[in-house]
Amino acid sequence: MKKYLLPLVALAFTSPAAAQSIIVVSGPQADSTALPVAYAELKAGDNHGAVAKLTGETTLDARDPARLINLGTAYARLGRTSEAAAAYGAAVASPIRYDLELANGDYVDSRWAARTALANLKQDRPLLALAR
Repeated sequence: MKKYLLPLVALAFTSPAAAQSIIVVSGPQADSTALPVAYAELKAGDNHGAVAKLTGETTLDARDPARLINLGTAYARLGRTSEAAAAYGAAVASPIRYDLELANGDYVDSRWAARTALANLKQDRPLLALAR
C-alpha cells in the first residue's frame, strides 16, 4: 500500500482537478474496450454529465466499484456529500472487487480506493487522484 500512497499524494499536487477526486479509469477487461465510467466527463469537469451517464442506461452492473466510485466523485464535486458517501460506501461493500486503474496509471484495489475517497470526504479533505 505504501507504494501507491506516494504517487497518489504527488498526484494531488499536479492539478486542481486531480486534487479533488478519485476517478476510475478502468477495471479488469477481457478486451481493450474502456469501461463506461464517465472518465472523460469527470476529467473535463462535467459532473452533471457524469451523474447522468453513471445513473442512466449502462452496461455496467449497478454494484460495479468503478461506477460507484466515479458516481461518488461526481456527487462530491457537486456538493452532494450524503449521496457521495452512499456511493463510496456501496463501492466498499460491493461483492465485486478488482484492481482499478487510476488516472495516473497506477492500479489499486477497488475497496482501498473507495475507502480512501470516503475517508477523505468525511474529513473534508481533498481527494487524492482521478480514477478512470
